[in-house]
Amino acid sequence: MIDLYYWPTPNGRKVTILLEETGLPYRVVPLNIGRGDQFTEEFLKLNPNHRMPAIVDHDPTGGGAPIGIFESGAIMMYLAEKAGKFWPQTLREKYEVTQWVIWQMANQGPKLGECGHFRRLGDTQGDQSYAVRRFTDEANRLYGVLNNRLYDRRYIAGDEYSIADMISYPWSVGWKAQGQDISEFKYFKRWFDEMRARPAVERGMAVGADLSDDPAKLPPEELERRKKILYNQRARPAPEK
Repeated sequence: MIDLYYWPTPNGRKVTILLEETGLPYRVVPLNIGRGDQFTEEFLKLNPNHRMPAIVDHDPTGGGAPIGIFESGAIMMYLAEKAGKFWPQTLREKYEVTQWVIWQMANQGPKLGECGHFRRLGDTQGDQSYAVRRFTDEANRLYGVLNNRLYDRRYIAGDEYSIADMISYPWSVGWKAQGQDISEFKYFKRWFDEMRARPAVERGMAVGADLSDDPAKLPPEELERRKKILYNQRARPAPEK
């Protein structure tokens, strides 16, 4: 059994899509990031970066003690290797997939996240027009990267569906909030529509749909507390020896 420390965000949904595609047994451990569950001492032992998702595999290949893994890209690689699916292990094919997994972690996820952040922020913290323009344009560039990649192949890493597709899809679902029009990217849109129609993708995207809080029902002081937790973090002091 795999314990998945999870909240329904794009980074969490990458992993639930893969788990649904592989059929590996898993249990969701809700980690309410607005409430601050990611900062508990118990979770920091699993992920010193205090971010979700993270997993604990209680039945690792080859036996032995449970294995804990954080960072969604590493989790995707681990689970795909464990299942023997969606991450080919021959040299050329393996690194064709791997480079796009890392592209998503280093480019698509962070830049689209910043795009959404500044577009939601509006003028509540002063003039954000440069940041909004900067990250909206970068989001557009990244959709163009995928569009150009997909014009002559069915999936991101070639003709075979892989973790490169699963890791990239959840972040692209928010294209409207990112200020984009995916009808401009016809090859990307063809891929997007195919991904959305996969039953396991639909199931993975739906995991935890009942967990999220409705911001409209939270008091102003709680909303302010959550903003500080999510957006104004600084270094956590190291323990004294």
